[in-house]
Amino acid sequence: MSSLAIHNTLSRRKETFAPIVPGHAGIYVCGPTVYDAIHIGNARTFAVFDLVVRWLRASGYAVKYVRNITDVDDKIMDRARSLGEAIETLTERTVAAFAEDCAKLGLLPPDSEPRATACIAPMLELIATLEKKGLAYRGANGDVYFPVRGFAGYGKLSHRNLDDLRAGERVAVEAAKRDPLDFVLWKAAKAGEPSWPSVFGAGRPGWHIECSAMAGRELGTTIDIHGGGWDLQFPHHENEIAQSEGANAKPFVNYWMHAAFLNMGDEKMSKSLGNVSTARDVLASLDPVQGGEQLRYLLLRGHYRSELDYTRELLQDAGNTLRGFYTALREVRPEEGAVDWEQPLARRFRDAMNDDFDTPVAFAALHELRGEVNRTRSARLAGLLKGLGATIGFLQHDPEAFLKGGVTLDVDALVAERESAKAARNFARADAIREQLDAAGIALEDRPGGATQWRKK
Repeated sequence: MSSLAIHNTLSRRKETFAPIVPGHAGIYVCGPTVYDAIHIGNARTFAVFDLVVRWLRASGYAVKYVRNITDVDDKIMDRARSLGEAIETLTERTVAAFAEDCAKLGLLPPDSEPRATACIAPMLELIATLEKKGLAYRGANGDVYFPVRGFAGYGKLSHRNLDDLRAGERVAVEAAKRDPLDFVLWKAAKAGEPSWPSVFGAGRPGWHIECSAMAGRELGTTIDIHGGGWDLQFPHHENEIAQSEGANAKPFVNYWMHAAFLNMGDEKMSKSLGNVSTARDVLASLDPVQGGEQLRYLLLRGHYRSELDYTRELLQDAGNTLRGFYTALREVRPEEGAVDWEQPLARRFRDAMNDDFDTPVAFAALHELRGEVNRTRSARLAGLLKGLGATIGFLQHDPEAFLKGGVTLDVDALVAERESAKAARNFARADAIREQLDAAGIALEDRPGGATQWRKK
């Protein structure tokens, strides 16, 4: 059996996965800042790490999956003010919306989902440790900062040289800092903002300290896998490394993983360009039964480290592909049983997934297997198709229900009327019913022997 290899952003190469505790895997993923609904680029990141968790478990690992919630942040406060509502009201509503979106996409809930506001104590402990080690200082404005030049390894994840970094590019420049590149650990309290008491004075945490404290509390001082979007490498994950390794004098993460951007057509998705689509808006435009798996298939069909284009045409193609899989499983009832990993296509699928989660190759194996199911009518191969899909969270709906989708029209009655019209040689009425159903997005399949099946287009 092939070993799992993961492309480590830190080393820029694939490495054989060797967890800290054999048979166990801890994974931390940066979750949403809950000021608004997630966009489909965020959804890609969360779908990628759902795939990673599922495959680790399918490979026999006992996984602890941690994904945090950032519920105190400048963006949250700005949004709450603009809406004229309490911060807690906004965050609770947005957390609930995020959970709904994840459920519709078929994403597994994390084993732990800590919120920043519930983890202030470990953040303060970490800042105090950094201060004792000379890696935190108090500014004249009451904020507490991390001196990046005091940490020798700063820049090793993003492969940036400190002297080449331009102050202000993605780091706020403030007079209270000793160096423009220093970043805030604790922000002094301001009127109208949430705050907590501390030895540094009342205030609230900086963004970066949250993940260092929560990952350490949930998974230990060194963790197996840390994931997030490509844009989080710098400064967020770079700062997490500086904080955690500066405090603990141990490697923070053994395997760093980053999901690439989602582009809107041939443009990078960006709020400044006005081309952002939220996951819930896209899901609302799709069939309620098919849509979640359809969008997730699109988000995962490209390799997670490669940029992926999003268009409505590609989304439609993803739906057509899934309906093809489900049609095969409807036509040939799958045989129950464990996956036979010695079957050549199963081996190809497994080897692809073990090669840094190479979904294009894995999905190609599924396509070929679907063709074999259609050709041979083999229940054993149909069972293998469904079983392989299960390892990454696909093809688990009842095929008949999936293919019919969330149709509210009484299609069965119209199909029966069409059959009666054909029997009475009233072909004009039979054709009119077919046209009516076609306009409603229903495809009819006249089978040998006179039976008619239907599915949502």
